[in-house]
Amino acid sequence: MTAIEEHVLRLDPEEARRVRQERLERIGRWVLPLAIMILAIWLWDRICVWNDIPKYILPRPGVVLQTLFDDAGLLFSSLLVTLRVTFLSLLLAIVGGVGLAVLFAQSKWVEMSFFPFAIVLQVTPIVAIFPLINIYVDNQTTKLLLCAWIVAFFPILSNTTLGLNSVDRNLRDMFRLNGATRWQQLRYLRLPAAMPYFLGGLKIAGGLSLIGAVVAEFVAGATGQSSGLASRIIEAGYRLNAPRLFAALILISFTGILIFLVLSLISHLILRRWHESALKQER
Repeated sequence: MTAIEEHVLRLDPEEARRVRQERLERIGRWVLPLAIMILAIWLWDRICVWNDIPKYILPRPGVVLQTLFDDAGLLFSSLLVTLRVTFLSLLLAIVGGVGLAVLFAQSKWVEMSFFPFAIVLQVTPIVAIFPLINIYVDNQTTKLLLCAWIVAFFPILSNTTLGLNSVDRNLRDMFRLNGATRWQQLRYLRLPAAMPYFLGGLKIAGGLSLIGAVVAEFVAGATGQSSGLASRIIEAGYRLNAPRLFAALILISFTGILIFLVLSLISHLILRRWHESALKQER
């Protein structure tokens, strides 16, 4: 901080208070969740010790961490299988959701005709759809991919459609008065305006694609046909191997958090220079 800035802060108590509050918030944003997490892990460990709980019922955090290292080869190879289904389904959801949203934006008749089918796919539990998929699809990877895609598809379609239809009416009229074609309006007006909505849907779909992949693996893993993390959880449950079960659950949780953080970073990098949602708000 320069001498001029320090002089201004000394002359302006309100500004000094605002700077201190911002500094505390920046520190608290990381310190508070970390402190709560450490406290929760400590309580978990103490509960196991105080109640003398055997590790096949509730393992201590140290045992879970040791199992995560000991079984790293098995667990991380299964994680790669789950991630492959997750990212492929997310990619298909992006292509299909954005493509269909553009068609909806170009024709209300298309939207009225097909949007109800998208809603039906969204509200129907995937565990109820999987038996039908299991009958009609032979390839195991395709089954898992289709299930994860169904879960991740609707948020992208819904949010992108909302963004394309939320363009300012005055800007739309201005484009028309200047002779812009429908596709020019789409490229230069509607798609940029829909970008924040799409990115919001993408962050939701990223987590849902992982959930869909794991749920699909659970259903398929019940017959021993899947080698993803969900099948490792089922296997560990049957063998009362609670440390491996907890290690797999923690691995899934951290993977979901990492996916959300990466997609949030991508969203911020895209929007930070031009959209109000990413610009630093003045207080």
